[in-house]
Amino acid sequence: MKQADYVAVDWGTSSFRLWLVDRAGNVLAERRSHEGMMVAGKLGFAAVLQSHLEAVGAAPGLPVIVCGMAGARQGWVEAGYVDTPAPLASILEQAVPVPGQDRDIRILPGIAQRDPKAPDVMRGEEAQLLGALAGQAAGEAIVCMPGTHSKWVRANGGTVERFATFMTGELFDAVSQHTILSHAVAGAGEADDIDAFQSAVMAAFETPAFAANLLFQVRSGQLLYGGTPAAARAKISGTLIGLELAAGLAEGAPKSGITLIASGRLQMLYQSAFEAVSVPVRAIGAEDAVRRGLLMAAQSIWSL
Repeated sequence: MKQADYVAVDWGTSSFRLWLVDRAGNVLAERRSHEGMMVAGKLGFAAVLQSHLEAVGAAPGLPVIVCGMAGARQGWVEAGYVDTPAPLASILEQAVPVPGQDRDIRILPGIAQRDPKAPDVMRGEEAQLLGALAGQAAGEAIVCMPGTHSKWVRANGGTVERFATFMTGELFDAVSQHTILSHAVAGAGEADDIDAFQSAVMAAFETPAFAANLLFQVRSGQLLYGGTPAAARAKISGTLIGLELAAGLAEGAPKSGITLIASGRLQMLYQSAFEAVSVPVRAIGAEDAVRRGLLMAAQSIWSL
């Protein structure tokens, strides 16, 4: 078996992911659980981490690099923020050590946009940016990171110039479960109606000011003309994502297109959305990006 050189951890609000990694970035073992910040805060961050380190047979003294909510104010040790414009290299330089541990544990800081007109923060996504933009030292890049709170980032020459957060995923849950539209999507199942989705994306992208009206049309259209619950769900999703794209692409897209960091169903939906508005996409898996970013951090901190 190859020798492990460090441990990488992505510690979210509700999820925990750990990888035992060698010098070349190969994953030798991994662990996943629901022991995110909310659970670890009660059980103890050190105890949760140690249980997973023992499960993968991590050697004593093996260093650990962490990103995500473990560095939040309510987390293990507050890692603070790097302010925009934020060179990605400065994220590596400002990793915060966890005191009182038998091994070297570092937590990456987040990124803050201290603009009174557009205040914003990210924590965890900075590792994905490190991995996705590695080697892109020059030129403009627009990065879309879908999720409960989607992030759109404008970077140039390895520096995060500004970014914006969109509550798209959370709004979808609220609208589809806690409004009149819950009746329209009842029994929708798991199937996706891509045609309905892309049509809704285009409608919201072209007329974002009508977003609230477009959402009501999901219900009124179903009552007057019929339609499946799956189509209704697709229209809600497409309207909200189209609204997000209208804002994210308000200043246009670089000729190289958008860098999309996503996995699974979200990757499929956003690729379909960008296809609907004729914007090219370079897709990178979310886990691949975060592991690559944590590898860069480990190499920088410990000269691996």
